[in-house]
Amino acid sequence: MPPAADPALPVVACVGAVVLDARGRLLLIRRGHEPSRGLWSVPGGRVEAGESVSAAVEREVLEETGLAVRAGAEVGRVRIPGPGAVYDVVDLACTLLDPAAVPVAGDDADDVTFADAADLERLTCTPRLLETLRGWGVLPG
Repeated sequence: MPPAADPALPVVACVGAVVLDARGRLLLIRRGHEPSRGLWSVPGGRVEAGESVSAAVEREVLEETGLAVRAGAEVGRVRIPGPGAVYDVVDLACTLLDPAAVPVAGDDADDVTFADAADLERLTCTPRLLETLRGWGVLPG
């Protein structure tokens, strides 16, 4: 279990995108900024004022990877304690609008890749990412 969140800290609404390509590989970005700079994670970020979680996840994927997606169902939710805030992250399954499109790192992503099960074993991911996604049943087989 993650540490309990401090109730005095502000809660920041965030989203994460679970995107699988036609080969069943998971879309990952290498984070270019803190928290977890240099570690691999699903694309995502803060929900802007007045923005729905669907719109936020579609925007974040486009900004970080150049890929257009359609947001789908919620696959899970986590609360992540951070410096000065607690991040309330809703992860959504997303569908690529152009399956032939090639991702390109942008915004706060240093790199981007589609990772299969073998890749996931060698990449250094953000804390509890793989364990969480595995628990939700959304990791590549």
